[in-house]
Amino acid sequence: MSVPWPLDDQLCFALYAANMAVQRTYKPMLDQLGLTYPQYLALHVLWEEDGRTIGAIAQRLGLESSTVTPLVKRLEASGQLMRERDPQDERQVRVRLTPAGHALRDQCGCLGEEIISRSGMAMDDLTALRGEVRALRLALEQREGGGDGKAA
Repeated sequence: MSVPWPLDDQLCFALYAANMAVQRTYKPMLDQLGLTYPQYLALHVLWEEDGRTIGAIAQRLGLESSTVTPLVKRLEASGQLMRERDPQDERQVRVRLTPAGHALRDQCGCLGEEIISRSGMAMDDLTALRGEVRALRLALEQREGGGDGKAA
């Protein structure tokens, strides 16, 4: 039986810790807007394409619909978006931004720039890192749990 690698040598921990650092950086800015990080991501999906279904939002974020529904309900309660049944398919719930939800887009525009600024890293390095992380995610999604037994 092999011994687990030290935590600092594991890719999964490096990614987790980096994600937590990004969320801590975003938190004060999102707090001022009255948003959580997951709510911000859900809004971002709608800023890309308004009128998506709950399922489409969940798929875009890599989440279950049952996780997205409470986020959407809280954003609806705060006036950022509205839900409506799809007239073509009553089983589908479409989510649309309200004017307030559209207005938040302009207020959130500087969040990504803040991460770049606080990181002190060159934009080319951050772009390359993002590409490598995306490639890792796609490779893992395609292999669904396959691997060689090494810690990740």
